[in-house]
This record gives sequence, C-alpha cells and structure tokens, in this order.
Amino acid sequence: MLGCVIHGAGDLRVDELPSPEPGPGQALVAVRYGGVCGSDLHYWRHGGVGDFRLQEPMLLGHEVVGTVLSYGDGATGPAPGTAVAVHPATPCGTCPECVDGRRNVCRDTRYLGSAARTPHVQGGFAARIAVPAGQLRAVPDGLPLDRAALAEPLAVALHAVRRAGPVAGKHVLVTGAGPIGCLVVAAAKAAGAAHVTATDLLPEALRYARLAGADTLVRADDPADKGWPDEADTAVEASGVAAGLDSCLRHVRRGGVVVQLGMLPPGQSPFAGNLVVSREIELRGAFRFDTEFDDALRLLAGRPGLAELISAVVPVAAAGSAFALAADRARACKVLLDFGAGA
Repeated sequence: MLGCVIHGAGDLRVDELPSPEPGPGQALVAVRYGGVCGSDLHYWRHGGVGDFRLQEPMLLGHEVVGTVLSYGDGATGPAPGTAVAVHPATPCGTCPECVDGRRNVCRDTRYLGSAARTPHVQGGFAARIAVPAGQLRAVPDGLPLDRAALAEPLAVALHAVRRAGPVAGKHVLVTGAGPIGCLVVAAAKAAGAAHVTATDLLPEALRYARLAGADTLVRADDPADKGWPDEADTAVEASGVAAGLDSCLRHVRRGGVVVQLGMLPPGQSPFAGNLVVSREIELRGAFRFDTEFDDALRLLAGRPGLAELISAVVPVAAAGSAFALAADRARACKVLLDFGAGA
C-alpha cells in the first residue's frame, strides 16, 4: 500500500508500506481521503512544527476519513463497512489536565502524524491504518466522505471559538484566511456571531473566507482599509504570525478577548503587551480540540456549502504536487489526498 512519509525538510516520499493488522483494541480503517494540513506543510518545508522537530521518518496526516475494515481482539465500534472519521488524539486520561477535563492539552497524548514525542506518532496518510477503536466516529448519514474530511480542522476552529467565550450577537475579527481561519469564520457564524471580519494578504484567500460566511473582508497589509473594525468584541488570530496578533490586540475593544490559534514560529515572538495591560485584554491560547470533533461532524452534515473550501482532490501517488498546491495560498484552500478504495 502507498503512504506519504516525511524523511526531512523538503523530503516527502510516497513509499510502499506493509499493510497493518489491527492489534488488541484497534480498528483497521481503509482510508479514502486525507486533508493536507498546515502542520503537514511545515514538516515538509521546515522539518518541524513550532518546537516539534523531526527526529526520524514519519507518516504524515491527521485529517483522515475512510471505512472500517475489521477489529483486533477486544475492540468494538462502528460495524465493518461503516464510513468513519478518525479522531486523531489519544489522551492518556490520567494526567492533571485530563482529569480536569482539558484532554486537548494532555501532557502525554498521542496525536496522529506528530513529532511532539519520540518515537513519533505515525500518521494517517496511508491506504490502511490501524488506530485505537475509540478514535472512530461514524459519519452522519448523508455527509459525503470528502466533506467529512474537514471535521478535524473544523474541530480546531470550534475549539478556538469556544475559548473566546460567548460570541452570539458580537463582532468577531479573524486574522488569517487559510483553511483554519475560514473555518473559524464558519464556526463563529454557527455560534451566533452577528458580524465576522476576516483579514488576509491575499484576495484569493479572502474569497474563501467570504464563502465560509465572512461579512467584511480586509487586506491585512493595508492599514487604511476601511473594513478594519474600530472595536471588535473578540479576535481569533489564525495566521500564525506576530503581525496578526498585533492586529488583533489593536482592533479588539477594551476588555475584549483575543485567542491565539495560529502556531507562531519557534522562539520568541514580539507582541503589543502593553495593550494587554492598559486595555485589560484577555489573551488566550487554543490548541487542538476534544469533543468538538463530534460537533464538527454534525455541523458539516448541515452545512453543504463548506465543501466549497475544498480546492482539489489529488491521488496519493501525486502527493508532491498536492503539497505544492496546498502550500500555494493563491491557488488553494483545502487540498485532499485520495487513497482510492484503500488498496
């Protein structure tokens, strides 16, 4: 079977891999689609994400959907043949964070396609994968598998919006209109936001933000753009650059909330800390998600328009071109790899 393995910065290979067998407590899944995430692109371009660096070859991918094939000893779940999405996280369940109900920041979690620990956790970009059966979620009736592949990034967006607190009736600013930023727009609107402003450097990215539901579009490199809000109630930074955080802090109201969702570059990042003090702005982090994955599947089932964020579906054999396309924000929003029937 074919799988997408990252061997180092710039060294992505479509390798022939042995087909796995499900162990005790595991399910065997035939993967159909896998979404290329920003973190996958970071591993490909830079050999790491944030402070997580590649130490060994790693199967990429954590946005995967497919069909249940079989189970190992002691495992139960959706019946073989059922379409499923794979929750990529397996928290430990015993650390202080898990006990406190914050499993998304578990200190000993395993996350598909992550170099946060060594040995790395192998990902889901392969025709067949064996994963803990508890990670499977049946896809709602009527939800196509390609759209279901958006569940993981949408869950990230839902968690960020929830970290912001109630947004119903409020003005939300979203900096960065990549796939995650666009889904933050959709999540904010689903949570009742009265107005959402999205910013980006690229008009093509802003077009996708409009498809996701943004009311106002702003060129991030134009401080004179009339779309900048005087005082947004809440801001979500989804670009992963310090300039985006600066924009959030300068355009959110006094006493407002800024959620840092984008992963900033390694090391220290400058930000307008005095504004946090003088305006009593609440600066909160948002990392991954937990139960929002199930909410994302339900939301996708009722929002067929979000399929417009999928720019292309590329056969796994052409993974290199798929990654290049996904990295070109002037041409694409979300790019999916197609693993066919999983053979």
